[in-house]
Amino acid sequence: MLRPLIIVGFGGFIGSVLRYLTSLYFQSQTVSLFPWGTFTVNIIGSLLIGVFFGLSEKGNILPADLRLFLTVGICGGFTTFSSLTNDAFVLIEGREWLKVSLYTSMSFFLGLLSVYIGRTLVKLI
Repeated sequence: MLRPLIIVGFGGFIGSVLRYLTSLYFQSQTVSLFPWGTFTVNIIGSLLIGVFFGLSEKGNILPADLRLFLTVGICGGFTTFSSLTNDAFVLIEGREWLKVSLYTSMSFFLGLLSVYIGRTLVKLI
């Protein structure tokens, strides 16, 4: 039981640090109130989890420990629903109705599309 916890924890650490750096970079590239940093990491993370699960389904290319490390650990630490909802709340407080609508709907649908694209890309390889 300790082994999976260490695998997930280490992956989560890496994913969280990558999320922070990626979010910081993308948010610093704009002066917009729109939360580009969180939006970007969630879309990238969705694409990656699609690729990782696609690899898992394609003839067990990823061993179970590596799949756990990449999906639950790194992707779980990299993407963040709590930051998404907090960013949406800030937009609501600012009465940015169009931005909150675009942000939440685009995050969900582009995230879903990214998972699909990731899985499809692996199937094509």
